[in-house]
Amino acid sequence: MRKMEQLFIGGKWVKPSSGDVIEVIDAGDESLLGTVPVAKKAEVDKAVRAARQALGKWADTPVAVRAELLEKAANNLKARGSEIAEVISREVGMPLKMSQRIQAALPVIVMDSCAKVLREFPFEVQIANSRVFRVPKGVVVAITPWNYPLHQLVGKVAPALAAGCTVVAKPASEAPLSAFMLAEALEAAWFPPGVFNLLSGNGPETANLLVQHDDVDMISFTGSTSTGTKIAATAAATAKRVTLELGGKSPSLVLDDADFPKALRTTVNNCFLNSGQTCNALTRLLVPRNRLTEVEELVLPLVAGMTLGDPGDPNTKLGPLVSARQRDRVRQYIKEAIQAGTRLLIGGDAPPEGLSRGFYVRPTVFTDVDPGAVIAQEEVFGPVLCIIGYRDLEEAVAIANGTPYGLAAAVWSADTDRALQVARRIRAGQIDINGAPFNALAPFGGFKHSGYGRELGVFGLEEFLEPLSIQLSA
Repeated sequence: MRKMEQLFIGGKWVKPSSGDVIEVIDAGDESLLGTVPVAKKAEVDKAVRAARQALGKWADTPVAVRAELLEKAANNLKARGSEIAEVISREVGMPLKMSQRIQAALPVIVMDSCAKVLREFPFEVQIANSRVFRVPKGVVVAITPWNYPLHQLVGKVAPALAAGCTVVAKPASEAPLSAFMLAEALEAAWFPPGVFNLLSGNGPETANLLVQHDDVDMISFTGSTSTGTKIAATAAATAKRVTLELGGKSPSLVLDDADFPKALRTTVNNCFLNSGQTCNALTRLLVPRNRLTEVEELVLPLVAGMTLGDPGDPNTKLGPLVSARQRDRVRQYIKEAIQAGTRLLIGGDAPPEGLSRGFYVRPTVFTDVDPGAVIAQEEVFGPVLCIIGYRDLEEAVAIANGTPYGLAAAVWSADTDRALQVARRIRAGQIDINGAPFNALAPFGGFKHSGYGRELGVFGLEEFLEPLSIQLSA
């Protein structure tokens, strides 16, 4: 069991004023995986003060030095990759083999790419008689979710530090352990004291104290739309800068000339990645109505072959959800959809056989779903796919755009130019064509209720910078 007893504040590991702790539960067997302390107002004030005191000197640190420190921290994370993967697999439920490739490896890629972007970024430009500087926004609070705990944290911390900001990080209470490993990696890379601070705690308490703090300049939040909008409203009272990466209900639009087996296989794998606990998961499969039966026949064996079980078992393809609360929430969505008459192709809300402990949900597919149904409109955040038929391209695009969200999408066609034309009509922040791979340098973020602001690459770095314009006389 991992028992974290201290918080990282001002370059030191500090014992909190309260003895309150948060229990971290193993998603696979419900055992106690570890504990972390709860930061109270005293620790929040101390961490923000440390970040404020470190800001000036860190902002003046040469770009090459900041980039070198990020690269050292990335190497430190890489050296602990196996340990990170195992911890996150047990916290979140992602199968270990997949956790090694995603939960542990992706943060290293992102941090390294951030260092590369930093070295090449133009912090100063001349526009006529004006010299425009890009300066750090200041003290940043990073509040992150539990589904990709280290990746989401690094996606905020790395560009913020690269920009010259200082950071107070608050990880999700369900999966906080890898955040302590990040703090250790940054400490071992010799980042100056106060540049990065880590506070674990409860969202309603610790996070609210940070969002309301007068000496915080910016909030970067990833999580649910409901929580994100509340944070934005609270931050507005003190004119804080805010970026939000929120929910999604992403469509995978398969056009009539697409490679159906490839499109369906990729969509299913994407939808059920991390047991559906992915904000940009392709949870709506849009197909020509006259091929609905063919699609069902192709999807059914793909989902039936997803072995549900212990994340540590190499044969497991689908692990548990993160918590009992999340499991019950997802099962309720499934139950209500069945009660509403939505046709169930496979799965359901019944507990899976042979898995009496752990937060498991059967991989579930609904078919011939009404685009306006609750199950097709709201973010379930579990292993649930909706197959939706469309009559023509205009209806398909309307369905793709017909939810409050706009985080991601996919388009499939034998004609790349046609797919590109369709993709540009979809209101989503990141769209894949024919299964294109993830790009750690491309901007990631959403339209509509999926939030605002972007992460990753140059766009992610710019979120933490303000333009400062100085006019020069002739």
